[in-house]
Amino acid sequence: MDARTNDKLDGSKILFVEAETREHEALTEKCTRRCQIHSHRQRLQELADSEIPADTCMLSTFIHSCVDRYQLDRLPKLRLIATRSTGFDHIDIAASRERGIAVCNVPDYGEDTVAEHTFAMLLALSRKIHRCYERTTRGDFSIDGLRGEDLAGKTFGCLGVGKIGLRVLRIANGFGMRLLGCDVEHNMVLAGEIGFEYVDMDQLLCESDVLSIHIPYNSQTHHLIDAAALAKLPGGAILVNTARGGIVDSQALIDALRNGHLGGAALDVLEAEAAIAEEADILSSSYDAETLKTIVRNHALLRMPNVIITPHVAFNSRQAVQRIIETTIQNIHAFLAGRPQNVVNEVPISGRM
Repeated sequence: MDARTNDKLDGSKILFVEAETREHEALTEKCTRRCQIHSHRQRLQELADSEIPADTCMLSTFIHSCVDRYQLDRLPKLRLIATRSTGFDHIDIAASRERGIAVCNVPDYGEDTVAEHTFAMLLALSRKIHRCYERTTRGDFSIDGLRGEDLAGKTFGCLGVGKIGLRVLRIANGFGMRLLGCDVEHNMVLAGEIGFEYVDMDQLLCESDVLSIHIPYNSQTHHLIDAAALAKLPGGAILVNTARGGIVDSQALIDALRNGHLGGAALDVLEAEAAIAEEADILSSSYDAETLKTIVRNHALLRMPNVIITPHVAFNSRQAVQRIIETTIQNIHAFLAGRPQNVVNEVPISGRM
């Protein structure tokens, strides 16, 4: 892509979806004046064709919009997808590449935010804060059944030692826990500084009293934590997932919780979480049989007393959302200037024209 693209994009339309009021105001104020902005709170798949400008050149979405081949067919002039997230598994990368559409993400915004939420959930589960709160709201101050567990002295296993994983390990170190990390890349300097040991997957599973997941979701990590993996965890272990729901096999998780092998699970993400969030649409939607089964499994998890579920909000701090907005605007401006940044797919230069 070169400077000639600037002229071609003048007056083009940017479509923002899943945009809350604050995001809409910031994006409208700070985005380039050379483009027309269309903003919707709904997910892309919820918009009627009449609500999508035919000549939309740039699309900015969040994680709940499914940008598949069908949706791309509705955007024939599209040249950029700027997702307001680090993960991009909601976008068909292959189809985007075929059509010459660049995909940009926000690689760095929430290592502190997600790490802090990870421990907020872990502490709530290990000290039964959610059950204490529910009981006291009824005026019941008895403590029967509310005895918790110390984290100090336990082994904390971190699956994925990127920026978020490193921050999580630093926090775990402050609790006096033994630290293990598993990743395809090793940074021995940081391991020594933080005080954790790199181990392989098998050792991580066999020794972790707490297993916290911080890896991306893709075809290789789909159901990576399955029945066999969960069986290797020590009895009473806690699973924390703030990454992506599809990394964990929901049925295997339910089975491990029901048979008592797992002590609990803290989940900010679920398989098919977009579907469970829209229960009113289930009967009118054409979900396949497996998705419907997953929705039922999610409801089973919601009813378990040793499970805490939050609605994919680990990213959602004021500071992190501001960084997301700023980076998204920078991604759009960089694309308009002919210097795309944070591109996660390799698009031929000719394809961007």
